Amino acid sequence: MAELVVERIEIPDFVGNSYVVGFPGGPCAFVDAGADAQKMSEAAAKHGMTPAAVLLTHHHYDHVSELEEILDRIGRVDVLIHEFEQPLASEFVTGFTANIEDREVIRIGDDLEFRAVATPGHTKGMLSFVGHGHVFTGDTLFRESVAGVRAPGHTTFEDLKASIMDTLLDLPDETVVVSGHNAPTTIGHEREHNPFVRVWRGLDEEGDESVIVSLPDDEGLTQEHEVRLVLEAADYDGGTKCWIRWPDGADDLVPGSKVRRP
Repeated sequence: MAELVVERIEIPDFVGNSYVVGFPGGPCAFVDAGADAQKMSEAAAKHGMTPAAVLLTHHHYDHVSELEEILDRIGRVDVLIHEFEQPLASEFVTGFTANIEDREVIRIGDDLEFRAVATPGHTKGMLSFVGHGHVFTGDTLFRESVAGVRAPGHTTFEDLKASIMDTLLDLPDETVVVSGHNAPTTIGHEREHNPFVRVWRGLDEEGDESVIVSLPDDEGLTQEHEVRLVLEAADYDGGTKCWIRWPDGADDLVPGSKVRRP
């Protein structure tokens, strides 16, 4: 069998990625739909592949915004998304044809096959797609970083940690991680070099610095809170991501731009 094609189509405005995936000359899938529709179509055509499905990891704008234009170009193919994400995605686009369930196997033609795996945290219905030695992680796991848990539709820090430690890191070390932001990596690399994973594994110690975090309250007004900084690490966008601990012991993940030293 020919080697799997994974074309990363970058989204400069969001430092993001969508993907064209398949075997040369056969049907292919688009994973997420935030990149330029023409570039996505041209990437498929370059390898003689015919788009047959769009697999959406979650509902956020930078992952779905070009869906309608993509469908105008390639025709009405299957558009699959978790049931928790569809109502939220409908704020931006329409065209979904089916819900994907956790552990559901998606077959595209005779050779292309992915297993959908629930990886909640960044959103409730976040899915990763596993197949052919790759895992498409959406906004759950990035190269040497992790997702936040304060975006629309989020769940909890504990969910995100479990999605990474118990689900994604259960994959073989050689599995290629292709995410919604940043360059590809591998499960093995993240196991050893991702700062969050290293602390979760007990390889590095937690920090305990007192810092101030500025976040909006329920009415949208910014409030300052004294919290503990467990970890600050580089993020995909050139900034940092901070793991903080609230006075009640709850853990949280926020952009470094929201944190300052007193």
